[in-house]
Amino acid sequence: MAMRGKTGLRGTTAVVVAGVALAAAACGGSDKSKAEGATPPASPKGQGQGGDGSQQPKAAKQPILIAFGGDTHFEGSLRGRLANPSTALGPVAKQLRAADLAMVNLETAITTGGTPAPGKQFTFRAPATAFTALKAAGVDVASMANNHGMDYMEGGLRDSLAAIKRSRFPVVGIGKNADAAYRPYRVTVKGNRIAIVGATQVLDDNLIQAWTATDAKGGLASAKDVPRMVQAVKEARQGSDVVIVHLHWGAELKGCPLPRQQELAKALVEAGADVVVGGHAHIPLGGGYMNGAYVHYGMGNFVFSSAQGQTAKSGVLFLKVVNGKVAKDKWSPALISGGIPIPMKGAAAKAEVQRWNGLRSCTGLSARPS
Repeated sequence: MAMRGKTGLRGTTAVVVAGVALAAAACGGSDKSKAEGATPPASPKGQGQGGDGSQQPKAAKQPILIAFGGDTHFEGSLRGRLANPSTALGPVAKQLRAADLAMVNLETAITTGGTPAPGKQFTFRAPATAFTALKAAGVDVASMANNHGMDYMEGGLRDSLAAIKRSRFPVVGIGKNADAAYRPYRVTVKGNRIAIVGATQVLDDNLIQAWTATDAKGGLASAKDVPRMVQAVKEARQGSDVVIVHLHWGAELKGCPLPRQQELAKALVEAGADVVVGGHAHIPLGGGYMNGAYVHYGMGNFVFSSAQGQTAKSGVLFLKVVNGKVAKDKWSPALISGGIPIPMKGAAAKAEVQRWNGLRSCTGLSARPS
């Protein structure tokens, strides 16, 4: 999209700490046994798998805390922050590190070359140190299936795939062919076998053919192909306790989900998704429960240089997963300043959480799991 115009959560506000710590306490502590391996290599930290179906011996499942941040790039003033990757994401990193698994939408090509996509007003790219910055901030996996993931066309795609392989950072929704792009990232966290799929429902009309991965060429996983998405979720379901689908979807600055979002969410939940989250609108949308799964229609901006006004409203979504199902959700609000999300505190945070809960009214989702 392009803009126009665990327990022991440290270093944040009492309001945010109370909510997150409550969920994290139920998750059994802040031991962040996550995966740091890329897809397909396995991780020394969390038993990552590469979608080939192989699994480690089954361990007892513990409750886990999963965190999601929204659209992230390193354009403009943010590029300079990559000179010190360990602090590039600022104070929100403490919240991401507090989760057992954290994920964002990486809305940029990872390249310093390539050719800008024709007809695009905004094209985003970042060096491979972006992966270093995400990892340092506690992010464990990212999706590059979005309408900026191939902003520098085939050359940028080759560079992105090479950077993913070198960094061993887990990325979904992009690959050397369709099988690779739709393939889930698999990881075991505290005994929970998790599979994560990424895809985009948003692509510029003139770029759909060039950017969509096929059997014969690399590209992005397209959620426009609903049967292929359903197949991907069913394949991810096999051998998994938790299936997460990360989508790029919706309309910019529209605060309610489009019918096609609601239809796709329903189809993917029926196919076996436990969590469906995503973004594109530049503003947070509502989230809630659907037939035993959790759906969130828009995470908003996260690390985004041009965010301002309503597009600066941001936050981290925390989901507590117990026995394969989301048992509790929590929104920790933030306000983007200088491109970086700064956790909110006090009365302002309470008011923003209340506003965020109100966004559910046009989603058809339930406030609590059934």
